[in-house]
Amino acid sequence: MITDQIKNASLYSNVNPFMQKTFEYLTTTDFSAVEPGKYEIDGENVYALVSTYNTKPLSVGKWEAHKRYIDVQYIFSGKEKIGFTNFEKVIPLEEYNEEKDIAIYKGEGNFFIMDEKYFAIFFPTDVHMPGLAIHIPKEIKKIVVKVRVEKTEEKPNEVVEHENG
Repeated sequence: MITDQIKNASLYSNVNPFMQKTFEYLTTTDFSAVEPGKYEIDGENVYALVSTYNTKPLSVGKWEAHKRYIDVQYIFSGKEKIGFTNFEKVIPLEEYNEEKDIAIYKGEGNFFIMDEKYFAIFFPTDVHMPGLAIHIPKEIKKIVVKVRVEKTEEKPNEVVEHENG
């Protein structure tokens, strides 16, 4: 997971072959004029989901992870609490849905506040819980750019266990 201010986006353009297009879109688009919906940036390789919603209580939050796409979550207006953890701290609640590229988990993790004009990059190894209220539900406008993971010789997004230490 990476989190930073959008003004520093250029530092992360080489993280993935599609990341430069992602950050060009996020830094040059006037989202005050963009309606909620799906927007293609580079076909199914990179696309944006623009949404406006009320943040939710932690009690209804769910841990999630993806296999085919990296999530770049950008808060245009408002702020929310987001959880992050790894696979050692969660157990499957709903098996991976290939069509929706999502698996749902239950478990524990850490949380941070993502302010307006900040972004977070969640890789397939990053289990996350977005959309949480800080104290009470408030409306935010958020853009989630789905960035296709590079094809590798291994199974896409296979989690490799590492020893601690």
